[in-house]
Amino acid sequence: MTPVRSIILIVLGAILVTAWTGIYFVHQTQQALVLQFGEPVRVVTEPGLRFKIPFVQQVILLDNRILDLDAPAEEVIASDQKRLVVDTFARFRISDPLKFYQTVGNESVARSRMGSVINSNLRQVLGSETFESVLSRERQVLMERIRDSVNTVAADFGITVVDVRIKRADLPQENSLAIYRRMQTERQREAREARAQGAEEALRIRSKADRDKTVLLAEAKRDSEIIRGEGEGESTRIFAEAFGKDIEFFSFYRSMNAYREVLNDEDTTLVLSPDSDFLRFLKEQSGSRN
Repeated sequence: MTPVRSIILIVLGAILVTAWTGIYFVHQTQQALVLQFGEPVRVVTEPGLRFKIPFVQQVILLDNRILDLDAPAEEVIASDQKRLVVDTFARFRISDPLKFYQTVGNESVARSRMGSVINSNLRQVLGSETFESVLSRERQVLMERIRDSVNTVAADFGITVVDVRIKRADLPQENSLAIYRRMQTERQREAREARAQGAEEALRIRSKADRDKTVLLAEAKRDSEIIRGEGEGESTRIFAEAFGKDIEFFSFYRSMNAYREVLNDEDTTLVLSPDSDFLRFLKEQSGSRN
């Protein structure tokens, strides 16, 4: 290879390298900021192939899509002095690449700064509302207020906040435990009341059953006494009629029943006078046999 050819090849290579370094491509999801010796010269928002001055100008590519931001959980004290741990997320986009580059430089710093701004406005807005308002349908209005307030500051960073939402809103751990213990105590109290009411109802039912039992037994005893009295009265009437018809037979019948009751046991011993009226019918029976 001759020296002339070598020089030509070197020149061509230098031209290709220079041309290559002077070309850059902007994707449709990106926007570009062109710097010249560190100073911004133009902003490119349209996608496509672009040119820059080689070795003099530098291109910084920035995302033009909506980006996510998870802010750290923040403890907020509501206007009614109730504490609440709020975990939020936001959606934002880089609306002014030049201002974004001049104020925060990159997405990492922007996320850190925006997280602080969101939490600050979160405390300010939610701190003026009650605990019930934060957990009710009014939350949407509160989120819009927070978004508008954050956008006022985010505009200085070349950022537009699209939305701010609450992922989770819980009580602090110690408050949750206290509420759980209070709920447990309340359930135990309700259980005791239910048991007491059940015991009272059982005692009332048992007392009514005992009263009904006593009334039924008393009525049954009354009815039995009435029937027994009627039977004894009828028996006395029959005996009286029989006694009136044949006094001698009635006396004999009664004496025979008395003998049966008294002399039923073989070991019975009676000590009576021979002329006792109780033995009158026995003596007559003995005399008749003689």
